[in-house]
Amino acid sequence: QAQLVESGGGSVQAGGSLRLSCTASGYTYNTYCMAWFRQAPGEEREGVAAIDSDGTTDYAEAVEGRFTISQDNVKHTLYLEMTGLKPEDTGMYSCAVDVKSLCYGYQWYRGIFNFRGQGTQVTVSS
Repeated sequence: QAQLVESGGGSVQAGGSLRLSCTASGYTYNTYCMAWFRQAPGEEREGVAAIDSDGTTDYAEAVEGRFTISQDNVKHTLYLEMTGLKPEDTGMYSCAVDVKSLCYGYQWYRGIFNFRGQGTQVTVSS
């Protein structure tokens, strides 16, 4: 049973930066797809970025060029470097992991992952 724990959220002003971390344990497969999602109050959860076990990345159009997803396989940690933050980036950010095939063809964006963390709050003020 995989367990994911996010950290690094906080409150920043527009234009600021944050780095989120997601520490994973218990996922025993060597291949995988990991992704970041966010959900604003009253809104549906949306995909932000994904990375597979080969290091191939994909981004939602809304964050392309501002956010960077990366991973440290030794530390079993997923990162999301966020720059140029906007008020519309506000939300609860969570990470998820599942089979590698979810990273193909933008399937990850639908958010159908079996394992997900509790999330960390990001608030961007104008």
